[in-house]
Amino acid sequence: MKKGAKLYEGKAKKMYLTENPELLIQEFKDSATAFDGAKKGTIRGKGAINNQISAHLFRYLESYHIPTHFVRTLSDREMLVKKVEIIPVEVVVRNVVAGSLAKRLNEEEGRDLPEPLLEFYLKDDALHDPMITEEEILERGLATAQELEKIKRMALKVNAVLKDFFARRKLRLVDFKLEFGRHGGEILLADEISPDTCRLWDAETGERLDKDRFRRDLPGVVEAYREVHERVLGGPVV
Repeated sequence: MKKGAKLYEGKAKKMYLTENPELLIQEFKDSATAFDGAKKGTIRGKGAINNQISAHLFRYLESYHIPTHFVRTLSDREMLVKKVEIIPVEVVVRNVVAGSLAKRLNEEEGRDLPEPLLEFYLKDDALHDPMITEEEILERGLATAQELEKIKRMALKVNAVLKDFFARRKLRLVDFKLEFGRHGGEILLADEISPDTCRLWDAETGERLDKDRFRRDLPGVVEAYREVHERVLGGPVV
């Protein structure tokens, strides 16, 4: 698939046009940001790791009849994806009290929630991606009521499938972020699923194996990403 002009460049990925107007090339970068871009850095090899993890997990979710934008892997850090109209709402699924939820509840991280918690955040860098209610999503016309219900069902199904998947690899799926888009009248899971977008703790030791190591200036960031890759794919990064 021939790579065309660059359509978009974000914090972690670049999107390129192809000769097919319905398909894009998604390229993963090694750059890392945190705290609304206030902290910037590079995680060596992150692009290849996240591309390979995301591709594997998208294929796995498709086997459970969860439609995604993934088409196929093109290289170590590139995948071919369906062109979607991104719904400007980030969906966060929480299984464990951690991160901003721990701060809001004023409690220590680590307590299992009785049921998965869904949160919605407006994708708007200028406003620092504020939390948004379902009613506000509908009032702003960001999604229809039918689309929102579909997104909620899909997010909870993704959580159920991935929580079990990671548990069998001795990883605790604490929380994660999802993005969805429209394509051909269908809602598709888009973006990526990786240590950039998931909080993953070792199920036995509680060690953080995700982007929190970068956020909190903990050592072994690259090693943590490689560890997740090895547990997910059963082998080293290629």
